[in-house]
Amino acid sequence: MFFEGQALRVRGYAERWIHVGILVSLLKWLVLGGLVGIFTGSASALFLASLDWATNTRTTHTWLLWLLPIGGAVVSYLYLKFGKDSSKGNNLILEQIHEGNGTIPFRMAPLVLFGTIITHLFGGSAGREGTAVQMGGSLSEWIGKLFKLNSHDRKIILMCGISSGFGSVFGTPLAGTVFGLEVLVIGLIRYEALIPCFIASFVGDKMTTAWGIQHLHYHMGIVPGFSTLLLLKVVFAAVLFGLTGLLFSKLTHRLKAIFSKLFKNPVMKSFCGGFVIIGMVYLLGTRAYLGLGIPLIQQSFNESVSPLTFLLKTLFTSVTLGAGFQGGEVTPLFAIGSTLGSALAHYLHLSVPFLAAIGFISVFSGATNTPLACFIMGIELFGAEGAVYMFIGCIISYLFSGHTGIYVAQRIGISKSREVIIEENATLGSQHTKK
Repeated sequence: MFFEGQALRVRGYAERWIHVGILVSLLKWLVLGGLVGIFTGSASALFLASLDWATNTRTTHTWLLWLLPIGGAVVSYLYLKFGKDSSKGNNLILEQIHEGNGTIPFRMAPLVLFGTIITHLFGGSAGREGTAVQMGGSLSEWIGKLFKLNSHDRKIILMCGISSGFGSVFGTPLAGTVFGLEVLVIGLIRYEALIPCFIASFVGDKMTTAWGIQHLHYHMGIVPGFSTLLLLKVVFAAVLFGLTGLLFSKLTHRLKAIFSKLFKNPVMKSFCGGFVIIGMVYLLGTRAYLGLGIPLIQQSFNESVSPLTFLLKTLFTSVTLGAGFQGGEVTPLFAIGSTLGSALAHYLHLSVPFLAAIGFISVFSGATNTPLACFIMGIELFGAEGAVYMFIGCIISYLFSGHTGIYVAQRIGISKSREVIIEENATLGSQHTKK
């Protein structure tokens, strides 16, 4: 192993002076986490720039939507012939951190980058976090092999890849740090990876901005003064946010199963799925639900939107991912949450940007089971003035989404209810198969 040469000598010193071991570990992860951040942040910058190009090109040339079936079929063919386990996406990275009995192919990075750009160029409804996290996982695996890391350090550097990918693609390095720690196991966090993940996420974010990438910002507006009624309204909305996260997860997994049952060949699955999305566009007479959904997010912070908006964005995204198109879930979840919050604000007589901001992070919290990361993201994006309400939104949503989520390889360390018994090392995927 790369670091094994001096490991015994350092261990001997560390047994007498603990800070020797701490310093050596810190220096090691400054190098490794920094490298992960440099490569992943640069990859995220390339991805975000390409994504902007794809989105602008699609909106300028509306006829590109008709190429969606062909684009999906081509990407699925590439994954079928060359992808190996890459088709598992984020779940492959989680599996390797938990079990470590396989490998993450380097080809995952270019495949998911190309596949996601094709999805957005031709009009699929998907996100970007999945792509950034998969590129981070693939690049961190490559760095781990280069330095010949042992199995323990390999798990940590993969967590660094998750953190760096997430932090750099959204411009939220603190949320990225905690996301890489929290997403692995529901209810448990491995603090040994805290500093490595922070280094990777921080450096990744700085690298992305150094390449000239600018992140969008939204404003929560004036936070209302505290009252019992306001608290009850936020709790009520948070319950709905959690149920919406549950709906998104269930619907996406269900549609994946239906598409796979109807079309055994993944190429045909994406080809036909593309026509389903085209049909939905012309049936509704709008293209507002294609792509990331950023215009929907911007609208939701400016005015109260229709209660149907979040449902339609949920449907478009679930169909896109269910048909095998590449892309993440998180940015569409932001759109779903903010539009639901915006719609609820009208009925609950609350400020539109205030509840849209809470919904923005809360639906994401419920769908990913990462309430702390989502709360910290809220602080990074909207400031600390509404921290109490954002925290309530995230934790209530997390509870009411149940044992569901968008990552089937996510393990359940501690049940969300003492009345529900979960077997040891159970995953969300195993819970889905029971029902």
